[in-house]
Amino acid sequence: MKKVYKILFRIILAVMANLALTIFGLYITGHGYIIPAVRSTYLKGYTTAYIDDHIDFKNAVIKAGTPQSWPRHELYNRIQLSDTLRKELEDFRSIGFAIFKDGYLLYEEYWDGYSDISLTNSFSMAKTVTTMLIGKAIEQGYIKSLDQPITDFLPEFLNDPFGKLCTIGNLSAMRSGFDWMEDYKSPFNPTTEAYYGNDIERMLLKRRFSEKPGGHFRYCSADTQLLAIILKRATGKSLANYLSDEFWKPLGMEQDALWSLSGEIEKSFCCLNSNVRDFAKLGQLLLQKGSWNGMQLLDSAFTERMITADEAAFKPGEPQEYGYSLWLDNRHQPAFYAFLGHLGQRIIIVPEANTVIVRLGKEDDQRPLGKGHLDTDIYYFVDETMKMCR
Repeated sequence: MKKVYKILFRIILAVMANLALTIFGLYITGHGYIIPAVRSTYLKGYTTAYIDDHIDFKNAVIKAGTPQSWPRHELYNRIQLSDTLRKELEDFRSIGFAIFKDGYLLYEEYWDGYSDISLTNSFSMAKTVTTMLIGKAIEQGYIKSLDQPITDFLPEFLNDPFGKLCTIGNLSAMRSGFDWMEDYKSPFNPTTEAYYGNDIERMLLKRRFSEKPGGHFRYCSADTQLLAIILKRATGKSLANYLSDEFWKPLGMEQDALWSLSGEIEKSFCCLNSNVRDFAKLGQLLLQKGSWNGMQLLDSAFTERMITADEAAFKPGEPQEYGYSLWLDNRHQPAFYAFLGHLGQRIIIVPEANTVIVRLGKEDDQRPLGKGHLDTDIYYFVDETMKMCR
């Protein structure tokens, strides 16, 4: 029996030694971020980031002011979801869905223990919010325009042949040419390091541009994070405080929100955590061209710019699907634009119907059903909602 224990002890020691060497190797090769990534995902049963993961990070608080509740439509929750829409929502593990019609809350439903006060991760919907802050900073004179060179705020790229040509608008429209690989599954890529690392500003500012800015659209989370650094340097404020002052309080958000941090800066390419009703107000603000209760919170010309795609950004025959941090489908009837995030986070604006649709959840539907150039679930949400709102 003692011999068996000795063998087991040796096996345990060997496993521990190999584990220690692996961890040491990850850190000395610059991949130490994989340790918190594994701890926050695989050890919790996930294979990617998840909607409740703000608990794994340090967060900045976006303070709300005096709450303004959504007025309820006279038909509030008296309409029914179609069988098609309900199946789509439930098959892909939705946790909240709501329809806002003519400035009123028409319908809302929650699943899996979530509610109207649950804070969950917006993922890339935060990119749109970041560009809205850029618009506000332009309006207030902190930034000259979308055409201003980024090197006015990021001198680290003055000696970069391509970086010195990049404008703020190139970043917002995802046409920067920044050296980046967008990947949400592999641990050995810069997106994972940005998400789980602890100094995203340092990480980005030591990278370089690999292509001339202003070329074709190429989705790049780093572009939005560079906008965050610009905003922080231009305004002298954190993104959380700036968002609170300029939008969260004036919009009468019902709750404080959380923005996860990397080091001392908000992860602007993701990680703004809020609820269905408050997310909807961001969509309603754009629907109303920046106006809210008689106040112009965001310049109307800038909101129009956000939903305008540059033809030169896309190859011949490609759908022009991206403006300035907003996804577009102008071919669909009715046309719409949207904030979109990982795992199916959606704020969809349908101007023709004066409607905002919000869906939050744990999975997205990417089945190739030929319903359009964006993810399949988005078309279910738009088409079925339009039938309900006739």
